[in-house]
Amino acid sequence: MTHDHDVLLSLFDHEMREQARPDGPGVRVERTADAVRQVGAADDWNGVVWSAPDLDAARADAAIAAQVERFTELGLDEFEWKLYAHDRPADLGQRLRAAGFVAEEPETLLVAPVADLPTAVELPEGVRLRTVTDAADVELMARAHERAFGSDWSRLRHQVLARLAEAPDSFVGVLAMVGDEPVSSARMELYPGTGFAGLWGGGTVEPWRGKGIYRALVAFRAAIATERGYTYLQVDATEQSRPILQRLGFAALSTTTPYVYRRGA
Repeated sequence: MTHDHDVLLSLFDHEMREQARPDGPGVRVERTADAVRQVGAADDWNGVVWSAPDLDAARADAAIAAQVERFTELGLDEFEWKLYAHDRPADLGQRLRAAGFVAEEPETLLVAPVADLPTAVELPEGVRLRTVTDAADVELMARAHERAFGSDWSRLRHQVLARLAEAPDSFVGVLAMVGDEPVSSARMELYPGTGFAGLWGGGTVEPWRGKGIYRALVAFRAAIATERGYTYLQVDATEQSRPILQRLGFAALSTTTPYVYRRGA
């Protein structure tokens, strides 16, 4: 197991980006010399996950145009180019903006060896964790997410329901419950054939923040990742969660910025 920053970043780029697998039922990965993209239905995540490390100024604009053409050809009104700070050429973000993409808030790519993470779950009194097993639980996840983040969960609902029904071994959903009320939810995406599992979500409703629920959700999922033989956990962290995760043992490898293209925008 490596802890070296450059080696670990190279491993992540190769296993999770260049050799990306479909992240759910009904989606597929397409590869060209200059990019790897995932395509699916409108409610799936559609976008570019990798661009060639030798992509240069002479090829970059043509590569961007080719992706726009392909997603338009597929009838998709929106897709994302997931740009990492170390991607080339250095002005790729500027080129994406010039082509009509809009940059959203950057996040920090954090990775930790699972063996280095705490797996003891410590919860405030009255809170219990349980895994998601059916559609009713997915609705509880949606309620917690929308209360915590103030954002619509309809697209994620579609993705989680499909994963739960058709590929349950590659997904773990977790609810933090107080009585019958969800106060936080999180999920873990498992990527068979790689050493990585990804942590997503973890938003907690306002009255229960600062009580250790987020840390408990990380520990709970780290224990499951250990049981299933994964080596690393990966997070695209907001500035709110980044300090907590770094205190738990995650290291920053890069930053990632979603560049979103909306047809007709």
